[in-house]
Amino acid sequence: MEGKATYKQSLPIINSSLRNLQVMVPDMSFSTDSIRNSFNYNNQLIDAVNSTVKVFKNLSVDDQLAVLWFAYTEMGNSITPAAPGAARLQLAEGLLNQIKQMSHSEQLQMMRDLAAKKNNQISRSYGILSANTKLAFWYELSELMVKGLVIPMPFNYQLSRDGAQVLESIKQLDFGQQITILRKVVTDMGVDPLAD
Repeated sequence: MEGKATYKQSLPIINSSLRNLQVMVPDMSFSTDSIRNSFNYNNQLIDAVNSTVKVFKNLSVDDQLAVLWFAYTEMGNSITPAAPGAARLQLAEGLLNQIKQMSHSEQLQMMRDLAAKKNNQISRSYGILSANTKLAFWYELSELMVKGLVIPMPFNYQLSRDGAQVLESIKQLDFGQQITILRKVVTDMGVDPLAD
């Protein structure tokens, strides 16, 4: 039995290997404090989104439109790829074409009507769009404003204190939260003709 190691001879090698293995595996234990802190952090993020949306909805219609304008012009290039509905923007193409045919004063009134949830043909057409298509719709509308095909944002428009606070809050959040806020506010605009 010279070529074979015995059980007793193998034990020191196995124990040595186990000690090395224990050093390589990080401590994966969780305490109730670490779970609570993670839960509190997630709740704070949800609260930040919900409180920002709440303040946004209490803004004047013109301030809501201004916050959307500033948000889309500052982060618009990132919004489009994040909105899976952007690929289906053709669903909103007819609506966008109607808007392009309007006078500037009619375009402004249409945007105000969407934000104020006025029950008219444009608001109902907008209301049937999916949340992501609505997100892409406002991005496209901001692009049309930049091109001058839709009434541009007044150069000297001054946001209210609350409007500026909402915009600053949006800027402070991570990208996913920003998209969540924008999706929530644009989804709530217009009138869903299928709702009771």
